[in-house]
Amino acid sequence: MEEKLTEEEVMHVARLARISVSDPKTLEKYQYQLKKLLTEIDKIKDVKDYDEEFLIAPVDHLANATPDEEKDMISFQDMKKNAPHTKGNFIEVPVMIHE
Repeated sequence: MEEKLTEEEVMHVARLARISVSDPKTLEKYQYQLKKLLTEIDKIKDVKDYDEEFLIAPVDHLANATPDEEKDMISFQDMKKNAPHTKGNFIEVPVMIHE
């Protein structure tokens, strides 16, 4: 197995990542580092007895949701007491989306 990737392979990955690689020393460093990274990824692919359930939830217990309970609504006047800024019958909130 090769110890490093070809220059063309590294330049292809660099273009995909929008990275400028003009220095030959940097290119050579990336050739070795990317090869090591791809080798490690191949090790993950070779794992036997791959089990999706194990990766999703490695524990046996399930999360239980509490049932919904109907309760009395809070009055608007009580709600306004907790709001930091109000204007008439409206609660002022910070702008979240700027156009």
